[in-house]
Amino acid sequence: MRTLLLLVIVFAGAGFAVLFAIASALAEPRLQDVKGPPDDLPFMALRIPRADGGSIAAWFAAGDAHRGGVLLVHGIRSDRRQMLGRARFLLAAGYSVLLIDLQAHGETPGQQITFGYRESFDVDAAVEYLAARLSGRPIGVIGASLGGAAALLGKSPVGADAVVLEGVYSSIEKAVGNRLAIRFGEIGRWLAPLLVWQVEPRLGIRPDELAPLAAIQRLNAPVMIIAGTEEMRTRADESKALYLRAKSPKRLWLVNGARHEDFHRHSPADYERQVLDFFARHLAMPAT
Repeated sequence: MRTLLLLVIVFAGAGFAVLFAIASALAEPRLQDVKGPPDDLPFMALRIPRADGGSIAAWFAAGDAHRGGVLLVHGIRSDRRQMLGRARFLLAAGYSVLLIDLQAHGETPGQQITFGYRESFDVDAAVEYLAARLSGRPIGVIGASLGGAAALLGKSPVGADAVVLEGVYSSIEKAVGNRLAIRFGEIGRWLAPLLVWQVEPRLGIRPDELAPLAAIQRLNAPVMIIAGTEEMRTRADESKALYLRAKSPKRLWLVNGARHEDFHRHSPADYERQVLDFFARHLAMPAT
């Protein structure tokens, strides 16, 4: 009995150590030099001031005077270069485009990745900058995964005129459970509370503050939700739940065969057609 108890204690301690290491890795900053902007795109590099005295690394390119602008927000452990494919077709359609590095990513300082919470302050600052730059023209946002969560979380959802959300998790509990299940099988879902428990002491954020499913109900803008039919990290039923909670007008597009990946790269023609149609409807300039 003593041997069995000792083995249980050893295995439990080892399991907790593994989960502690996973939590550390998930929240670790992904800072890196971002080369560019690319020579074939008319971007200017800039820094957008933050309320905490820091600044956000960004690229901006002006579009046509009769078009609005679109903020492009990358996914977790990436940077603004992830969104260059989207920038190209939006610029070709005449939209102004702003790409940013979220806090703790790329060239924007940050101590820890916070799964959309502190990143939301960067999205708000970027939208304010773009609105001022475009003198009141309509503003859209495309947020991929973490970028989409950042458009919903924080004190309030982003104040944009139209929002595209790609592969956004519904709650931190679901996000953790899905990822542990991929790594450890269904037993991973039983381990998820041990990771979620670490959120508040590590990040100073309550788990209920990382709940896009609740936050989307406060979004006062047309929204398009994109998800892959083969998603394992953010399952299609979670995206459907986000869609059901969102206010109208709203649109849901399930990308056939896609996993948790770059949906534009997976289905470029369909992606561009869907997104341009959505923005044409909801970012139209008022008639003069």
